[in-house]
Parts: sequence; C-alpha cells; structure tokens
Amino acid sequence: MSETVKRYFDAFNAGDVDGMLACLSEDVAHHVNEGQIRVGREKFAEFCAHMNRCYKEHLTDMAIFEATEDHGGGTRAAAEFIVNGTYLETDAGLPQAHGQTYRLPAGSFFSLRNGQITRVTTFYNLADWVKQVSNG
Repeated sequence: MSETVKRYFDAFNAGDVDGMLACLSEDVAHHVNEGQIRVGREKFAEFCAHMNRCYKEHLTDMAIFEATEDHGGGTRAAAEFIVNGTYLETDAGLPQAHGQTYRLPAGSFFSLRNGQITRVTTFYNLADWVKQVSNG
C-alpha cells in the first residue's frame, strides 16, 4: 500500500487541506470527474476550498491498491471508497443545497514520483449523486 496515498486520504478525512497538499508534487495534475484538469498545488488548494464550502465529506470502506513491480510498482496506486457527504451550499449548475446527505461509491487513481502524488484522477457517478440530493 502506498503510504503517501494513505496519508493523503487520512488528511482528507481529518479536513487537513495542508496535509493533503504536502502529499502532492508542485506540478500535480488533478483530473476531476466532471471538468477541466487543474495543474499545480495552488489550483488543487482552490478546488479544496470550493469543495469544503459546498460539501462536508468523509470517506469510508477504503481499499488502497498499489501496482506490482511489473506494472509500475511504486509509481501507480488506486483506491475505492464510499463518500459519505452533506451538501452544504449550492454548487453552480447543480441542484439547490439544503443540507441533503448522500452516500456514493467512488474511486481515485494516482501517479507517484519520489514519494509525492503527481496525478489524482477521481471518478464517481454524478447522476447518482444528483438523484440522491434531489430526493429520489
């Protein structure tokens, strides 16, 4: 298991954005489920500030995987988890927020270099999330 990825998720669950940023390379590429690729820690920090304003999330049922030596061992990792969240503030283009809760399976893929995350790619089912926060 990649200790860097574990530290990243531990920081996420603690609400420790600085701890998450410490796991990232300066030139990290952040691929979000819906949207543009963000490059750099500063852009990642801006994304986290936005997310923390609109959502309160805690990840459970975490499984972290690291590639074997034959397939990029030490340079690639993945995780699957459940996002347990509360929709706090309306996000642009999405349903109105009024404290709805949601539970959503998700996954992330990582590239690593010199003990730092150089790419974060996260996937979840947006239609499922919209259905949950739209009450059915």
